[in-house]
Amino acid sequence: MFIQTEATPNPATLKFLPGKVVMERGTAEFRDAESAAASPLAARIFQIPGVSGVFFGYDFVTVTKDGPEWQHLKPAILGTIMEHFMSGQPLMAAASATSSPVSDEEFYDAGDETIVATIKELLETRVRPAVAQDGGDITFRGFKDGKVFLNMKGACAGCPSSTATLKHGVKNLLRHFVPEVEEVEAV
Repeated sequence: MFIQTEATPNPATLKFLPGKVVMERGTAEFRDAESAAASPLAARIFQIPGVSGVFFGYDFVTVTKDGPEWQHLKPAILGTIMEHFMSGQPLMAAASATSSPVSDEEFYDAGDETIVATIKELLETRVRPAVAQDGGDITFRGFKDGKVFLNMKGACAGCPSSTATLKHGVKNLLRHFVPEVEEVEAV
C-alpha cells in the first residue's frame, strides 16, 4: 500500500491519501482524543504525540499537529494509516455516526428557504470540491439577517488563509448568485 501526502494551505495540517475510499459518505472531524474514540483509526492517530486533530474525507485523512515538525510525525502517521487499512478494521466504531461529532444543526427563518437552498447548492457544487482538495470541508450552518454562517473542518479549521477564503472567495461567489447575502462568517 502506497500512501501519498500533500501539503495543505494550513502549515499545521497534512493531507494523507491512502489510494482508497476513506469515508463513503459525509465527513468526520475529531478535535481531541476523547471524540476520536468513535473511530479506531482516529484513536490510534491521536496516540501519536503532537497530533491535535484528525479529519476524514471521501478519499483522504488530514492530520493537524501542535507539536513536532512533520518530519518526525509523518512516518508514525503513515504507519498507523497503513496498518489500519491493511487490517480491514472499520473506520468508525459500530455505534458511531458517519458525520462529524460537532453539532451540525442548521438555523434560518422559514421565509428564507429558497435563499438557503441556493446557498447550499452553491456550497455543494462549487465550494466544497475545492476545499476538499485542500484537505478540509465547509458546511452550511445558518442564515440570518443577510449573514451566512459556515462550519470550517479539517485543514480549513484554523488555517491562516481560511479568513481570506471566506471573506473573499466564498462571500463573493455567494453575493454574485444570491444578492441577499451580505456577510459570511465561520462558526
